[in-house]
Amino acid sequence: MHIVVENLTKTFKIAKRKPGMIQAFKNIVHREYESIYALDQVSFQISQGELVGYIGPNGAGKSTTVKILSGILTPDSGECKILGKIPWKERVEHVKSIGVVFGQRTQLWWDLPVIDSFELLKDIYRVPQGEYRKIKDELIQRLNLETFINTPVRQLSLGQKMRCELAASLLHSPSILFLDEPTIGLDAVSKLAVREFIKDLNRKHGVTVILTTHDMDDIETLCNRIMVIGKGQILSDGSLMALRERVSKERRLIIELENRELNLLAEGAYFVKWEGNRAFLNFDPDVITPADLISRISQSYKIKDVFIENPPIEEIIAKLYGEWEI
Repeated sequence: MHIVVENLTKTFKIAKRKPGMIQAFKNIVHREYESIYALDQVSFQISQGELVGYIGPNGAGKSTTVKILSGILTPDSGECKILGKIPWKERVEHVKSIGVVFGQRTQLWWDLPVIDSFELLKDIYRVPQGEYRKIKDELIQRLNLETFINTPVRQLSLGQKMRCELAASLLHSPSILFLDEPTIGLDAVSKLAVREFIKDLNRKHGVTVILTTHDMDDIETLCNRIMVIGKGQILSDGSLMALRERVSKERRLIIELENRELNLLAEGAYFVKWEGNRAFLNFDPDVITPADLISRISQSYKIKDVFIENPPIEEIIAKLYGEWEI
């Protein structure tokens, strides 16, 4: 196993604050704290070459997990081994085999041209000159960095900077890549470019990727396994299909009518929303088949077109959070 995590626990102390001026003065003299569980007995294993989506609401423990796995934080208890090393105890050796990209932080030097940042990272990771030149040239070509490789980082667009961040994290040829919100704030074209690069990196080069994101399109496009965390605990771990089956077997029927009906009724389904003349209805195929449902609707309404799809992954995740009262 590339990554083995067992019963990982991490708490943070936060100050209690009570309303009112008197309580504010009391807090100055005697401050009370409470412990919040960021991670509570978290366990999982990740094999070489997996591309795993790690998702959850804000404050669920995603970034805390990544920081522990990358050696930035030390857990209160539990075990974690990555390629046989304990991240927070063997940091120097550990960072040689991992790459990390935080969507809202940078490892590039703000006022320096991108290529100078690459040169500095080469020296930090002690990458041999010949190997560095080969990797650098390949990354510049694959990520289309040629036109701005000599531009100071502060002058780059968000999409350009993210592509440079990806390249910087891979200059030392890590076998594991941690991506924390890599497409946050990117436009559609930049998102597609970053996704395609991550997919290619995983499939062709066998790099193990752990992706944390709130963008469900990233998850659906890239990940063959999804771990959902909430309240510091793993709520679900498996494929997207398995998650759908576990949470809800519903499918979505989209019908385009000649005229929008104010009171659309369809036995065996429930109405979700209108978009123009398109009605969105959810149904359980174990209760009624798509053919029967369409037949029933067509008896009462004039249908122009029909689509059947799975409900958006956002709805599935929301239902899972609802089960756990998150």
